[in-house]
Amino acid sequence: MASKAIELLARARSGDAHAIARTLSMLENDEAGAAELVRATHRDTGKAEMIGVTGPPGGGKSTLVSALVGAYRARGDRVAVVAVDPSSPFSGGAILGDRIRMRERFLDEGVFIRSMASRGHSGGLARATKRVVDMLDALGYGVVIVETVGVGQEEVDVMRVADTVCLVTVPGLGDGIQAIKAGVLEVADVIVVNKADRPGADETVRDLTLALSLGPNTPDAWRPPIVRTNAITEEGLDGLVAAVAKHGEWARSSGAAERRSTAAARAEIEALARETLYRRLLSRVGEDRLDQAATAVARRQRDPYSALEDLLS
Repeated sequence: MASKAIELLARARSGDAHAIARTLSMLENDEAGAAELVRATHRDTGKAEMIGVTGPPGGGKSTLVSALVGAYRARGDRVAVVAVDPSSPFSGGAILGDRIRMRERFLDEGVFIRSMASRGHSGGLARATKRVVDMLDALGYGVVIVETVGVGQEEVDVMRVADTVCLVTVPGLGDGIQAIKAGVLEVADVIVVNKADRPGADETVRDLTLALSLGPNTPDAWRPPIVRTNAITEEGLDGLVAAVAKHGEWARSSGAAERRSTAAARAEIEALARETLYRRLLSRVGEDRLDQAATAVARRQRDPYSALEDLLS
């Protein structure tokens, strides 16, 4: 007899939107049955095109994502969007309005939109995002777009789930150096200068070109192209889709895609190991002993290493 998780998965596979949402919630919050869902679907992953869209606020990312959804739908792909807002403790946070507007535009079964925010995810927001996008991949969405609100370290970590990362900026924000400091250029595969009809677009492209020239310069290294777009008029959208596809082809042929996937798999196993070992320790010593050890360390009666040795003995 199938478990409740597997029954839910069967409904999700049939396209039941409520079942899909419930399945994602189980994975996101590491509820009972989450591991069973991963075991049942892992071999079905690795097929979707995972696209990350990040950049500072005010860059028009949501409008650009909406335009990308339309472009991929036009070629027949089922598309899922995962919008991540690490700064918000509420479901969807500041981006909820954008998600509602996008749903109104795409009232078809080929588009699924999910909002995620910081809600004490087990293993961190990046790991929760990885679980969600892998499930959407397994459920048959050919393109999964992950959008983040800002460009902080947590957003950079979230972007590592993507095959191709698009960094979106606009003229006049003066964020070129900020992006470098945040480490975003290190994970960016395609640079998008959106609202490229604004004054200062040429200067922005020049600054970004200079910043990119300071990066790896080996013959086989990927050189992120800079694509100018206007998300509202969809000008430059074909060029962006082509740039994403070209990076995907390079990543597969160069072995970069496999290396990135292997690194992500190792990080996931390590995170699971830490979580599992901690749970086993907690079940063995109990919350009270852990609290006592913490109190002793806080009062300088014990050092952290000695306290841990006592707990493990």
